Amino acid sequence: MKAFILDGYGSADRVRAADVPDPEPREDDGLVQVHAAGVNALDSKLRNGDFKRILSYRLPLILGHDVAGVVVRVGSRVRPPSHRRRRRWPASKQDVQRAKSSSR
Repeated sequence: MKAFILDGYGSADRVRAADVPDPEPREDDGLVQVHAAGVNALDSKLRNGDFKRILSYRLPLILGHDVAGVVVRVGSRVRPPSHRRRRRWPASKQDVQRAKSSSR
């Protein structure tokens, strides 16, 4: 997969684009096939080191907190959400096809 990697805190030259292996979800994780992603203000603040005293990220880390996509796999401890807002759990094949055709 493609990713923006933060190698160290500081300026924008500490961020690089790279190909990295697809992640393996743990028992309490979900794996999302990302269709769109963005770098937002939180990512900029992380890059600058603004949260390093309160958030325990280990460097290097992958930036990107704004994503849209389809959940393709979940760990054994992941449960469906109790509320439904414009999404289904898990997405049916019809939902995926509908999303693909509406984006054309």
